[in-house]
Amino acid sequence: MEDHGGHDSVRRGYDAVAEDYFAGFRDELAGKPLDRALLTSLIEQAGRDAPIADLGCGPGHVAGWLADHGVRAVGVDLSGAMVEVGRREYPAVEFREGDLLALPAAAGEFGAAVAFYSIIHLHPTELSRAFEQVHRALRPAGLFLLSFHIGTEIRHLDEWWGHSVDIDFRFLEPADVAGALEAAGFTVETRAERVPYAGEVDTRRAYLLAHRAGA
Repeated sequence: MEDHGGHDSVRRGYDAVAEDYFAGFRDELAGKPLDRALLTSLIEQAGRDAPIADLGCGPGHVAGWLADHGVRAVGVDLSGAMVEVGRREYPAVEFREGDLLALPAAAGEFGAAVAFYSIIHLHPTELSRAFEQVHRALRPAGLFLLSFHIGTEIRHLDEWWGHSVDIDFRFLEPADVAGALEAAGFTVETRAERVPYAGEVDTRRAYLLAHRAGA
């Protein structure tokens, strides 16, 4: 990939933990009923005639779930190692290596997009650019479902599953994310929050569902 948008440390960190990450998160949707419900709703509203993108897909477990439910899923991730794991584990999914700030996608290619906990690695000033890229890649009225940790703190990891990393996890305020979405041409339809499920990191989580406004 030619443009990592200044996120090389994030890419290297996820490259290092790709196999451990997959082992730890491959079945996480089984314990997340709200996530499954939102994804099911997204599928029903998006229809079956256009692919759904999983942006910041990691090893592809969400994209794989979408594919298992009859969706043409496309996973996009910054980490080449994550993409390799996804291609090995979920052959029904198309995987692409790419940055949220320069999506490897044609204009109007996707009927919907999902970004679960991937915008937490963006600087707040990068949100609008990332959302403009999603807007470009969606069909008119296309849907965008995203989730993130609520707050203002930044948590830094320099060790993860025994690997040396240099990754920041940025918490975000829902109003700020909604504002960036609207500035990029989206209309926010649904907002939800929840406390962590058993076994999750102790953070409050937000979900926003928006649609691409304009023709």
